[in-house]
Amino acid sequence: MSGNIIGVLFRVTTWGESHGPAVGAVVDGCPPRLELSEADIQPELDRRRPGGLPSASPRREADRVEILSGVFEGKTTGTPIALMIRNADSDSSAYDELRKLYRPGHGDITYQAKYGIRDHRGGGRASGRETACRVAAGAIARKIIGGEGITVAAFTRELGGIAAAGDYAAAAAETPLRCPDPEAEKRMIARLEEARAAGDTLGGIVEIVVRGCPPGLGEPVFGKMDGALAGALMGIGTVKGVEIGAGFAAARMTGSVCNDAIVPGGFRTNNAGGILAGITSGAEIVIRIACKPIPSIARPQETIDVAGNPAFLTIRGRHDVCVIPRIIPVCEAMVSIVLADHLLRQRAIRS
Repeated sequence: MSGNIIGVLFRVTTWGESHGPAVGAVVDGCPPRLELSEADIQPELDRRRPGGLPSASPRREADRVEILSGVFEGKTTGTPIALMIRNADSDSSAYDELRKLYRPGHGDITYQAKYGIRDHRGGGRASGRETACRVAAGAIARKIIGGEGITVAAFTRELGGIAAAGDYAAAAAETPLRCPDPEAEKRMIARLEEARAAGDTLGGIVEIVVRGCPPGLGEPVFGKMDGALAGALMGIGTVKGVEIGAGFAAARMTGSVCNDAIVPGGFRTNNAGGILAGITSGAEIVIRIACKPIPSIARPQETIDVAGNPAFLTIRGRHDVCVIPRIIPVCEAMVSIVLADHLLRQRAIRS
C-alpha cells in the first residue's frame, strides 16, 4: 500500500515532488467519450495559484497542465489520463540546511522514520505543491458529476479566529479570500498582515457545500460517504479536523433537536449534513474542515538535527501565511473525486 491512490472505480494517483522536474496525476476509470481538454482543467489550477495578497507565497509557477494520454480528438478514451504540471520556479538552495535538521510541524521526522530517506527540498511529497495534482484530477471529476447536476463550492468560514457570517454566494468566489462576508474579510486580511509582520502563520476553517447530489450514494457499513469524504479531506496535509452537518455541535444537542424531521419536500432541517447512515439523502452536503497554521515560520524554533542533537531553526524559503484561500480549490477537488467515484459505483450497482 503506497498511499498515493484514492478511489475504487474512479482512481487518482498523484506523483512528483515540490522541487522535482514536475508533478502530476494519473486518472484511471474516467468514462469514455467525455469532452476534455487542458482548457477544462486550467481554470481550476489558476484558482489554486498564489493571489495578489502580500501574505501569499512569492513562488510563481505557471501551473500549465499537459494531458499526455487518455484523450483523443477532444474526448476521453476510457484509458488512463496522464496529467503533468512542470515545476519551473523552484529554488532548492533555501533548503540546504534542512539536510541535517528536522522542521517542527512538518513531516521531515516521520518520513525519515518511515522510509529511512527523505527529500528535504521543500518537503518533497509532503509539500503543498502536491495539491496541484489533486486539483487537476478534480477538474475531471467535476465534469463527471456536473453532468448529473452536482455542484461543489467552498468558501472561507473562519481565518485567524475571525469568523464570517452568511453562507456561500457566487460573489465569494471573486473576493481575495473567497469569503462571503466583506467586513469579516477586511479584518482577516489585516490579521494576515499582522502575522506576516511577526514572522508567523495562521489557520482557518473552510466550508464546502454540495448541491444537487442525488440520494443513494455511499456504502452502508465500510465506505460510508461521510467516511470517504472525511478521509479524502484529512488526506490534505494541512487539515486537522472534519465535521459534517452539525458536526461537534451535535454532541450538545438532544435527539429531538438533532433529528431532521422528514416532510413532503425533503427535510425540515439539515443537521445530518446531507448524509444518513453513510448514504446521501438528497439534501445539501455540508462539510467544514479545520486547517492548521502553516508550519514554515520565520521565527526561531526548537528542534533536533539528524543525530539527535538539540538545535534551533528559522525557516527560509517562500511560503504563504495561511493555506486559505489556496486550499479552497483543493477541498473542492477532493470532494469532487469522492463523489465521482461513488457516482460510478452506484451506476455499476444499478446497471
